[in-house]
Amino acid sequence: METLDIGRLFGGIYKGKPVLVTGHTGFKGSWLSLWLERMGAKVFGYSQSPLTSPSHYELLNLGHPEVIGDVCDYPTLLDVFREFQPEIVFHLAAQPLVRASYADPLLTLNSNVMGTANILEAVRQTPSVSAAVIITSDKCYENVEWDWGYREADRLGGHDPYSVSKACAELVATAYRRSFFSKEGSPLIASCRAGNVVGGGDWSEDRLIPDIVRAITGKTEMTIRNPGSTRPWQHVLECLSGYLLLGQRLLEGRKQFVGAWNFGPQLNGNLTVEEVVRAVKDIWPDFTFTCNQPGGNEPHEAKLLYLDSTRARRSLNWRPVWSDVSPALEKTIQWYKDYYTTGDIVSKAQLLQYAEAAVAQGMGWTEHA
Repeated sequence: METLDIGRLFGGIYKGKPVLVTGHTGFKGSWLSLWLERMGAKVFGYSQSPLTSPSHYELLNLGHPEVIGDVCDYPTLLDVFREFQPEIVFHLAAQPLVRASYADPLLTLNSNVMGTANILEAVRQTPSVSAAVIITSDKCYENVEWDWGYREADRLGGHDPYSVSKACAELVATAYRRSFFSKEGSPLIASCRAGNVVGGGDWSEDRLIPDIVRAITGKTEMTIRNPGSTRPWQHVLECLSGYLLLGQRLLEGRKQFVGAWNFGPQLNGNLTVEEVVRAVKDIWPDFTFTCNQPGGNEPHEAKLLYLDSTRARRSLNWRPVWSDVSPALEKTIQWYKDYYTTGDIVSKAQLLQYAEAAVAQGMGWTEHA
């Protein structure tokens, strides 16, 4: 039986390619760095130190070079660009939590808005860069709690500092693209908005799956803050496949792929928080939970949020591999079970399983693998 050649995914375009990943020590960034490294890319990481212990990034023990720094420190950031000379940049560094943005709005705005501006300015000053993928959030939309998915052309906005910061990051990316990157030969700039991601190795505060894992390992009862809130849930590898596919198209010089892109689950991935908790409990029943009653002094969080990924499906031929949310949750919980029972880190194995499932489904980004 022929084995999968991961290096040939996405047309083999990342093999040997110098790729700068900001936020590489975070949850998404660590999975992306792993995937790029497995494809043979020359990865360079720029990020603050891991914010959690354990840390998925530290557990992976990746071998690529890095600089521990802040995206708000423009001189250091520019030095990294000039030294490494990346061809493509994936910008994930951010303050990623809604509730944390209430506690420190200035940090959130500085990191997410000025940090993005610093990245784009460094791109402008670095001739080696031909493409940049700016990762924002599904929360960048002006959420009016309607029953259909938000499309890329819908109004940006937000109630809380985090959501506003991501809307502003989108506007900054658009301004740079129109002002500085519209001439022939300029870097191609795109932005990505994904839903709530799950996957092994996340220990962040105020996230559902890590809260469940802490309840299980700490033998405590879990309290669900917003049981009725609906979110677009997907495995972290789903949105990363979209980012990498979009990056491939930009590296190929295809200008029609600049701009904003949604990478969300199919409709059956839009579940309430309580539905996800109960689905996890069916897989790993070793915890109890209670639901907060509506009201109180909790900071505002959106109740209803869907993404419409029609543009990605039609123009990029992208779609989720694990189209039902069940495999995403099963893989996520299995990751934590393996870690806490045997100490095994199964990220590489799960990446291979995901790629094999994509090949079996004939995903376009796997055709040469």
